[in-house]
Amino acid sequence: MKSLISCCATAGVAEWVCCPGELNTPLLTALAQCPVVHRWTQPDERTAAYFALGRIQATARPVVVVAGNGSCAAALAPAVVEAYYQRRPLIVITVEDQENAGGSGAPGHIENEGLFGIYAPTMEIPLPCSVSDLPDLASACSEGFPMHLSLRLTEECRTRCDFTGLEVADAPAAPRFRSSLVALSQMLRFRAIEGLVLIIGGLDPSEQEPAIWLARTLRVPVVAEAASGLREELSAYLLHGADQLLLRYPPRYVLRIGDVPTGAFWRGLENLTGTEVFSITRTGFSGLCRKSTVIEGELEQIMKALGDVPHIGDTEGWMQRSRRMAGRIEELLLAYPESEAAMVRYFSNQAGIADVLCLGSSTTLRLWNNYAQTHVPTHYVRANSAAGGADGTVSAFLANSADSEYACCLTGDIALLRDCAAATMMPQLPPSRRVVAVLNNEGAGCAYTPGMDDELHRLMVQPPAYNLQEIAHLWGAEYYAIHCEADFEILDTLDASAFALLDIMPDADQTAAFNQALARIS
Repeated sequence: MKSLISCCATAGVAEWVCCPGELNTPLLTALAQCPVVHRWTQPDERTAAYFALGRIQATARPVVVVAGNGSCAAALAPAVVEAYYQRRPLIVITVEDQENAGGSGAPGHIENEGLFGIYAPTMEIPLPCSVSDLPDLASACSEGFPMHLSLRLTEECRTRCDFTGLEVADAPAAPRFRSSLVALSQMLRFRAIEGLVLIIGGLDPSEQEPAIWLARTLRVPVVAEAASGLREELSAYLLHGADQLLLRYPPRYVLRIGDVPTGAFWRGLENLTGTEVFSITRTGFSGLCRKSTVIEGELEQIMKALGDVPHIGDTEGWMQRSRRMAGRIEELLLAYPESEAAMVRYFSNQAGIADVLCLGSSTTLRLWNNYAQTHVPTHYVRANSAAGGADGTVSAFLANSADSEYACCLTGDIALLRDCAAATMMPQLPPSRRVVAVLNNEGAGCAYTPGMDDELHRLMVQPPAYNLQEIAHLWGAEYYAIHCEADFEILDTLDASAFALLDIMPDADQTAAFNQALARIS
């Protein structure tokens, strides 16, 4: 066990998230004797994996999650998929007896090899073994993708370990960029005057300065998603109502930087083949099923290699159209003050001062991107949306907020239901002010359309059959029902160590009226 823990430490692993399990005992026993790593505990494997993912986001280091026995390990799969598309080095460890391998159908044993498919390749490791016989985890972690270590144990693994002199190495270096910059450079210098829009997806904090430099140099219209942390910083170039505007007036060129965007215009690019798309991203994913140009690597390295870029500006007049749209949106927010959009605006006014902001569910992401305030910078923003879901929002939020004094999370009611076990991590976190705000639209309310028949409504919307006040009681959190703008003032009175759940209840009629009015002006 010492060799495995030492190998992980050499790869920069400073934190382990540990789930209980009979076969895990030798590994957990060894970890308990190791003074140089932090050990988080979580009995729910799904929560544990998303918490580990959140710690990778917060620390830029690989993190290990140790799964329970049998089918418990399969509960890690949603977070593994999310880590794959976020390109995060999540290390999953499962444990088997040498004598009772998976595939036998024995109680508590499943086949571990290939458990996570392409998302986390399996490396079988018989223990005990020397460090030299273990895989080079440092090199693997530098690639950024999750991996699965399937341990096979013998009785010799139950001996005590001596960790004297063990140190945790620095985080693995990011790989250098790949692909050619020629096509992108030629487009920026010779053809971008035909119309260029910059789309900024999710960014790590280290990527924000290069993104700001590029946006301010190009001076083209910008679509900055919430997870970029730059919506407010680049408000002078920000397109309001971007999805509707760009779908109606598509640009000749799109340059995307960061993670795959979530907006309707990006999805619409699948069919807008007259728009040429370039992407600069550390994940390497194009985000499109059609042909596009992808440059993979660290953003700062790529910006340095790209060199000087020209000032291009708004050659197609999108900003003027955007200003008109922004004015109409403000009018609608005033006209429908208890709609979903207005409620998100009010919350953003309060949450803008938080050290950490996490967003979950497609609805809350869309509403924040379109209607959140743009005056107070919110630089540290995370969203688990790379795999198209909204899982693990609260778990990742608590992991990201471990070192902050004030943190806020906005999620949906169904997304909260998927992650109810997350609050069991609270006793392990330092005291601070944490707010989980839930947009309670009674299920997938955004799926409702006028004229939908009753059976389709029942299948599509599915309101959760629980009371958020009961969830708050279960969590030991303060509960506040939010019906209007004035109710958000409760955030100003929270203690420095408060844990609060806000039950945001927009008016369904006002939301429908807002959306209908927006459709008319779009």
